[in-house]
Amino acid sequence: MNIGKIISDRRKALGLTQQGLAEKLNISFQAVSKWENSTSYPDVILLPKLAAILNISIDSLLGYPSQSLTYYDKRYNEEGYYWGLKPNNLCYEIMRIKPPIRPYKVLDIGCGEGKDAVFLARNGYDVTAFDISDPGLSKARELADHCGVKIEFFKADIRDFRIETDYDVIFSSGVFHYIPNELRESVIDTLKEHTTANGINVINVFVRKPFIPLPPDMEESEITAGDWKSGELFTHYHDWLFHKNEEIVFDCNSSGMPHKHCMDVLIAEKF
Repeated sequence: MNIGKIISDRRKALGLTQQGLAEKLNISFQAVSKWENSTSYPDVILLPKLAAILNISIDSLLGYPSQSLTYYDKRYNEEGYYWGLKPNNLCYEIMRIKPPIRPYKVLDIGCGEGKDAVFLARNGYDVTAFDISDPGLSKARELADHCGVKIEFFKADIRDFRIETDYDVIFSSGVFHYIPNELRESVIDTLKEHTTANGINVINVFVRKPFIPLPPDMEESEITAGDWKSGELFTHYHDWLFHKNEEIVFDCNSSGMPHKHCMDVLIAEKF
């Protein structure tokens, strides 16, 4: 992916026109158009401000891959779907609490190979989804095409990206443990701010328990992010209505070696 495509994708994800981005940078919209068409590049002195407006790091803006998540790149490059095609049980909870009587806007954070995003789109939701893995997104787009649904997929890192569009449902499974301590409040506050009235956030996160060994496939980025404590996720939503706030321990075989996880699961509604 080149810088022009990155600028274009992030601009569109934020709901900005070329003119709108140009005004924020005090440049002409023609300059933005040239960047996105790869006929010219932003001046180096504009990079910090441009990255800030697009809510990404300068490294991400320049197309440098995040080395911390290549674990999934490798698995998504393998034959078949690493997570299978069965939707997460939380998708059924979304349909129960927010049935698609109209095309509610859904954001799937860390969509992986797209099975949940596609399931929700097939059931009448207006779905936008992002992930950091190019191979995962490639499979997600193929799955959406195969199922005949339209989904706006784009590449982003939850640690950099801050949404500016409002959604009726914000969904994220198996991703929040990558968010470091110092970013958790700002990430969650942004999600809450951009949830519509009576909208829901549906999120799970791995939590540490001293009696559960670390999983064999744990990545360095998960370790450096810092452990989530039991109930920590729930406290960020203390002012919302809880439809679900539970902690579960379950068996996992994702690495080919049996192990256990503990996870906090939240469904909260904004009033």
